[in-house]
Amino acid sequence: MILVQYGIGETQRLIAMLTGAGYRVAASVKTEYGGELAGRGGAEEIVFLPENQPEISQLLRNKGVSLVVDASHPFKNPLSQLLGAACSETGIPCLRFYRKETKIPANNLVYCVYSWEDAARRAAELGETIFLTTGSNNLDVFLKCPALKNKRLVVRVLPEYRVIKKCQDMGIYPRDIVALHGPFSVKFNKAMFQAYKAGVIVTRDGGSAGGTETKITAALALKIPVVLIKREQPLKPGAPETCEQVLECVRKILDSSRME
Repeated sequence: MILVQYGIGETQRLIAMLTGAGYRVAASVKTEYGGELAGRGGAEEIVFLPENQPEISQLLRNKGVSLVVDASHPFKNPLSQLLGAACSETGIPCLRFYRKETKIPANNLVYCVYSWEDAARRAAELGETIFLTTGSNNLDVFLKCPALKNKRLVVRVLPEYRVIKKCQDMGIYPRDIVALHGPFSVKFNKAMFQAYKAGVIVTRDGGSAGGTETKITAALALKIPVVLIKREQPLKPGAPETCEQVLECVRKILDSSRME
């Protein structure tokens, strides 16, 4: 059994490729919507990981997991760290799937930062209406930032009821919640940024597949500054960046383990 931690947009395609190659796949998700997408990809089982390492280790043993593929977003993620620790403890190989980083245009309106806290502080310096395209995770960092106290926060999140409720429970006004599933075109992003009178755009580097380039292009066309959250850790040499490369690595890892 391969456990795939659902995250980036290509995860559904990756699951479909793994099951198509004859592997049994379980998917770890954070929301019911993520579970639905994973099921469409062919995952035979959907699990919600416990929030402590010993229980994750036990889950991996109980499910007979022989390999973990972590396809979560390439940013500091407590659950991803716990999963990695559980793999180390159980001796189960863990393969990290990263997208290629976005090629950043040379423009003084693009501000690269390496933490959510720095993103919040920088955004506060650049505009009155902050348009967050980073989803609901780490939203609390922006809400707790003193410099953003009197600013307007507009959040674009997945159209999943628990995500929307989370935003409302945290104090985001309904009019400032944009519940849509991307990625979006440059034209669509421009219209959205204009409609909400965005003063600054905050996004993370999710690569081309995550729509990072189209968001930056749209913002720059409107002369709106962009705060881009980059990965804290550089990509390890040889790490897979495509679904095809992940499948190749999976075959090598599992084939070698069978030969031992």
